[in-house]
Amino acid sequence: MQEPVYEPRKDLSFSDVWAALMELRESQRETDRMMQETDRRMQETNRQIGRLGSRIGDLIEHLTAANLPEQFRALGYEFTRISRNNKLKDMHNQTLAEVDILLENGDFAMVVEVKSLLTLADVKEHIKRMDILRQYADAHRDARKYISSVSGALIEDEAKEFALDKGIYVIEHSGEAIQIRAPEKVRTW
Repeated sequence: MQEPVYEPRKDLSFSDVWAALMELRESQRETDRMMQETDRRMQETNRQIGRLGSRIGDLIEHLTAANLPEQFRALGYEFTRISRNNKLKDMHNQTLAEVDILLENGDFAMVVEVKSLLTLADVKEHIKRMDILRQYADAHRDARKYISSVSGALIEDEAKEFALDKGIYVIEHSGEAIQIRAPEKVRTW
């Protein structure tokens, strides 16, 4: 097979080629500028979506917490304190765990994990968090029994069944109210 032979065009001058190269260079600069602007806009959009997601999460937490003590009173728990967005930190000020909603009394601490969409992975992560909370409580001479709940605006069936099987309460949103499903045997940490 014979190699193709390159033959330069004779109708182009050096000035023509140079002008084309300068035009290409300017076009590349404009493309770079447009790509930087697109990247900046995408970053801003991502920040706004993140803030919106956080606000949705705050709304779901608020709706969940609204009458939670009364709901658990019907299940035999008398919680005297409710708090939201607690962070447990170690002696180096590193966050060990975050608690969305904490209901407390002298005997129990109910830890509630709230998600917009509760998945099986979320429940598994929550169980790990509960183990960390128990260690933290023991280190701080907190002898209360820790019990657990998970909540979601939407809950995957697999997550709900897994949580109940592991002794964790499931808080379901039904539009106007919440419903708490109790496990057959409540797990304490």
